[in-house]
Amino acid sequence: MIEILFLGTAASMPSRHKSLPCVAARHGSDVLLFDCGEGTQRQLMISPLSFMKVKAIFLTHLHGDHIIGVPGLLQTMGLSGRKDPIFIYGPSGTGNSVRMLMGSCEGELQYPVEVIEADPGLVFEGRGYSVSAVESDHGTASLAYVMEENAVPGRINRSKAESLGLEPKDLALIKKGISVKGVDPGEVTGPARRGVKIVITGDTRPHDRIREAAAGADMLIHEATFMNDSAELADAHMHSTALQAAEIARGSDAGMLVLTHISNRYEDLSLPEEEARSVFPNTVAARDMDMYQVSISGIRSV
Repeated sequence: MIEILFLGTAASMPSRHKSLPCVAARHGSDVLLFDCGEGTQRQLMISPLSFMKVKAIFLTHLHGDHIIGVPGLLQTMGLSGRKDPIFIYGPSGTGNSVRMLMGSCEGELQYPVEVIEADPGLVFEGRGYSVSAVESDHGTASLAYVMEENAVPGRINRSKAESLGLEPKDLALIKKGISVKGVDPGEVTGPARRGVKIVITGDTRPHDRIREAAAGADMLIHEATFMNDSAELADAHMHSTALQAAEIARGSDAGMLVLTHISNRYEDLSLPEEEARSVFPNTVAARDMDMYQVSISGIRSV
């Protein structure tokens, strides 16, 4: 299971009700952040998640509304006694941006910060999950991310295992894929079960790379800065409309679409929500502090 928490859902600037972009994902004890807008540390403090558990930050691009929260969060971790390293991933230029942000603040961190400029493909492996990067289309170096649980080994057919002479102590080896007493694991084990797959786009125009990366995703988190009556404006600023996000979700056969990064001009979020639902019914517009538990058996709002 992966838990998703929307810490900030605003586009470009905050409002009284929306903080700047940040999506948190928790798998086991690890917390990952996708973007880190201004105020992220405060949002974490009032959330169910611990800012000290943040293992890595994945920046989609280097516009200020997506990265200004980095120095405050890192310094607060240091003041709170962090010793474990933190990893920051992002597109080309991330290293220089992080150095400049941290260089403008006095004081040194007492823990390692590793900055990695990511290419498309696998970028991070955690315990039981991975994160891959996909090139997006925002007029500057930009990435979307795919967070995916590792496949779970199939269930052991205990009655068949016993009929082949296996004892309970042998099953631990079978689970690891090791043959025991001449019995191949495949003889007594069902097919592997897929893990949860979640895609976070960051800012982007609609693109086939995103649609392909989101194929079969349980949840697609897609920006929807504008509604379709402003499609030309969205294209000019290299953003997406709610309708376009829905078309990507439909084309990728995603399980659920969550719209985020919606312009403050749309105070009534039911409007972009309804636009997207006309194409992809299982759509919601994210509000700050919305939280979901995503498992292969379904998605639950908490």
